[in-house]
Amino acid sequence: MAPMTRRGVLRATGGAALALPAVALAAGSPASAQPVASPTASPSPTPSPTAVSPIRKPLPPEWFTVFGTNAETRFDALAGTGYYTPNERFFVRNHTATPTVEVRDWRLRLFGSGLRGAPTLESAVTFTYQQLLDLPAVTVSTAIECAGNGRSFFTTQQGQTVSGTAWKLGAVGVARWRGVRLSTVLERAGLSRAAVDLLPRGLDADFVTGGVNLGRVRRVLPIGKALDDVILAYGMNGEQLPPDHGFPVRLVVPSWIGIASIKWLGDIEVSATPLASPWDTQYYRLFGPDYPAEGSAPLTRQVTKSAFELGWGAQLAAGRTHRLTGRSWSGRGAVRKVEVSVDGGSSWRRAALRDQCGPGRWVRWDLPWRPEQAGAVQLLARATDSTGTTQPAATPLNTLGYLFDAVVRHPVTVA
Repeated sequence: MAPMTRRGVLRATGGAALALPAVALAAGSPASAQPVASPTASPSPTPSPTAVSPIRKPLPPEWFTVFGTNAETRFDALAGTGYYTPNERFFVRNHTATPTVEVRDWRLRLFGSGLRGAPTLESAVTFTYQQLLDLPAVTVSTAIECAGNGRSFFTTQQGQTVSGTAWKLGAVGVARWRGVRLSTVLERAGLSRAAVDLLPRGLDADFVTGGVNLGRVRRVLPIGKALDDVILAYGMNGEQLPPDHGFPVRLVVPSWIGIASIKWLGDIEVSATPLASPWDTQYYRLFGPDYPAEGSAPLTRQVTKSAFELGWGAQLAAGRTHRLTGRSWSGRGAVRKVEVSVDGGSSWRRAALRDQCGPGRWVRWDLPWRPEQAGAVQLLARATDSTGTTQPAATPLNTLGYLFDAVVRHPVTVA
């Protein structure tokens, strides 16, 4: 895929009004959870643009399962599409709706005590879209995945009650993201050695839940991660960012849960003291009987998962050889081994890996299978990554249903 050039982006935008999405979340729907410590106040930016619809792109049922403002990719819709998830089939996670913004008016604002001179939001260091395009560009291949991906299996497979969007395994996608390193922008903005936390915030509408306005989606990003491998992306798979995926600019935070990869980025507070938001305290922690009242530490890295490129409840012919295909990924390390069971877990065979990959990306795999007898069958796939982590038989309960990493039992019928 040819990289998207600066000239190509400018030609695509044409200086016209363009859609700007709302913050990028790859985690489960915030459910009404127990209130936690109130977050630090966040300064109010310019008024929110008006949202015209929850999701802009077409959502054909053969590609997506729609959950209100969210759309999950059907894994069987990825079969034969290649390594990268096509933009039109990439899942959508919105807290509210995809807004519209004039790109000519768009500015990225950086402010706070972690910058030299401690500029306020009103006196922030600003970058235009074209100024970002003029900076040295990089391309990063990585997944964006909702922290709640797989949440439904807490209930259907483990018999446990959790809250949030009932994703199966399709709230994930891998793309080639084109943009500028966040470290480059921070350096040009005057990053201070005293900086400890960033608080990126999107341009989507305020998120209101249970009658409480939590403001725009924002989540703390520690300075160490910000300076490591995070980019400000304006391109996706050789094209400009589509509206539903963060145009004009989004964060891409490799290997971390999707809430960190804020879409429709509008401003970044850079602070010399620790920051917080409801998306660090009230959500995106593990709550439940095995965790402290305030929950676990804020979630960061993703876990290990595997999925078949096969319809849920698909019918397969007996007496024929079928090529079972799928994808496995991990935020902790590269996937080194995938095993498949065609008898509900009684025995396992090693699948052939079709790709080499690092942390935060997936590997495609396949295995031939010739079922001889008709009946209901559960197919299982489990991955082992370079840290030695293998998918377990069950995931410990947390009430918001995050980070489900257990082996999923995929039902098919042999006829």
